[in-house]
Amino acid sequence: MMKSKAVNDLAAEVEAKTLNLIDVREADEFASGHLPGAINLPLSDFLERYEELDKGKSYHIICRSGARSAQACAFLEEEGYDVTNVAGGTIAWLGDLE
Repeated sequence: MMKSKAVNDLAAEVEAKTLNLIDVREADEFASGHLPGAINLPLSDFLERYEELDKGKSYHIICRSGARSAQACAFLEEEGYDVTNVAGGTIAWLGDLE
């Protein structure tokens, strides 16, 4: 079963940059504003690049609203990664974007 956490429940970890936060939006969306500390790994590049992620770490996956990140989480779970979908995505984030 996919783990999920609301974006604003992660505020302390985001501010402290203690999460491995992966943003799966496209590069232009990411450039227009993303959560502090997020790393961009676009869903369109996912099949070619997901192995860059360390299976020994846990990741929080985010997108604009939570749909694309849920797709990425489902795929990564099947590949043996520890992932949590960030529900609500960047549009629900109440903090500042970088």
